[in-house]
Amino acid sequence: MACTSTRPSPGSPLDLDRPRAIPEDASPRERELLEENARLRRIAAALMERVESVGVAGAAPYAAFEHAVLLAEQVRERTEALQQTLAELHAAKAEAEAANLSKTRFLAAVSHDLMQPLNAARLFTSALEDHDLPAASTRLVGHVGRSLTDVEALLGTLVDISRLDAGVLEPDIAPFPVARLLDVLAEEFRHMAAARGLALHYVGSEAIIASDLALLARVVRNFLTNAIRYTEHGRILLGCRRRPDGLEILVGDTGPGIPEAQREAIFQEFQRLGERRDAEDRGLGLGLAIVDRIAGILDHPLRLASVPGRGSLFAVRVPFGRLPSSPARAPASAPAWEGDVLAGMRVWVVDDDPEICEGMAALLAGWGCGVRTATCLADLDTALETQAPGEVAEVLLVDYHLGEGDPDGLSVAARLRERQPGLAVVVITANHDASIKSLTRQLGYGCLLKPVKPLRLRMQLVGLRGGGSV
Repeated sequence: MACTSTRPSPGSPLDLDRPRAIPEDASPRERELLEENARLRRIAAALMERVESVGVAGAAPYAAFEHAVLLAEQVRERTEALQQTLAELHAAKAEAEAANLSKTRFLAAVSHDLMQPLNAARLFTSALEDHDLPAASTRLVGHVGRSLTDVEALLGTLVDISRLDAGVLEPDIAPFPVARLLDVLAEEFRHMAAARGLALHYVGSEAIIASDLALLARVVRNFLTNAIRYTEHGRILLGCRRRPDGLEILVGDTGPGIPEAQREAIFQEFQRLGERRDAEDRGLGLGLAIVDRIAGILDHPLRLASVPGRGSLFAVRVPFGRLPSSPARAPASAPAWEGDVLAGMRVWVVDDDPEICEGMAALLAGWGCGVRTATCLADLDTALETQAPGEVAEVLLVDYHLGEGDPDGLSVAARLRERQPGLAVVVITANHDASIKSLTRQLGYGCLLKPVKPLRLRMQLVGLRGGGSV
């Protein structure tokens, strides 16, 4: 006997409660399936009653059920669309981060290549300044030097902001005398201030601080640059003040001051203080933005105080440090920028750029040094074969990145120190990585960044001649 079924009329729901007769000749398996079918129909009927009880007002129960199913499908589709959008956003973010890192690496590579000729040009210009030139030639050399300084500042600013944006700038914290930083900056900016008719007053300190010397120099240098840029008459102050939690390095001026409403905006990118725009003002408005980010990386609090019409004071607070115990350094007989304190010092220079070697030789010779240069270790070995017996160098100035296939500057220094254990080493590099600076310090070497500032190099050599380091 066949099992019969009843079809619903068109447009009406299934009659889920109607019982299904079980044929007498059905097998046990068929009976089991029919009973299970009946049970599922009762469950479906109960669910339909639940749908009807919460259905849309004024709508048929089954229409309400269909509406609920439709809403669930829409929710599912929109959830999938949202997930797809989020996936696309994550992919776009990863692509942007990769592009930013690539930009940073590109700028770092380009800056290294640009630093080489820029470094050579600065060395030649500084060497010319030490010559007795006619007044007209002296003015021309001064113009060239200032132009090179502008290029260096702009290039350094672009590289710094790129590295800060990419989060790849790591500090190299170490203790050092604050005078090691401020003495050089005071002498450098004293001449710049005098050229604008300003007086720079410097109050030195013997305090020991702990920071990244190169990054902290960037902060104080920007303070001084802005002070000179926006002060038309009066004076600039560079000094220190001891605080319970560190040393506060201060730069004050008698400029126009900063209104209260602008004191936060000036630390943003491309914001300029005041309205000054003269022929020598080539800044990008990034100086204080870089200061703010570097101070955050170093965890050095900044302070700004200003009275409109009377001047401003910028300060950075640096924690105190402690130098490892070492023999006292013999004082130099004269400041690093005066006299012939370097006369007779024998210096070896190794750099893969012949123009840098030539420029360094001209600069050092002007200071009275005896110089031997080479573009690689093999060339230096050849040059040393012609030196007089017992003639040894006091200092090695070596570039970190030498020619392709040659060892790096640290390896060259190690090999030369095996030959001459007392040789002092100063590594010169355009690479600002903290790991290089940290390694050179651990080895007891000095480290200078390209383009080399002649005053910094001179002070470094004077310190080494005095038995210490600067």
